[in-house]
Amino acid sequence: MITEITKLVNGNRIVIPTTIRKSLGLKVGDAVTLVLQDNGEVRLLTQADAVRQAQALVRQHVDKDRSLVGELLSERREEVHGRD
Repeated sequence: MITEITKLVNGNRIVIPTTIRKSLGLKVGDAVTLVLQDNGEVRLLTQADAVRQAQALVRQHVDKDRSLVGELLSERREEVHGRD
């Protein structure tokens, strides 16, 4: 675990210390997700981690043999081409 102290700077911005940025592989311009937990903690997630967590959440509620992508593509084809 890495613990760093940082400050809120002009423009209400938080500086992410170099050690944490390097550990997460973040570069200037990268998007991150901030999550405010019920206990008041703030979690910072890379976009890749946020996507992985969302996929894991969906997997908990969708049967393994069901393809949501396939269903979406099928619906879009029907919208474009009409029902046969």
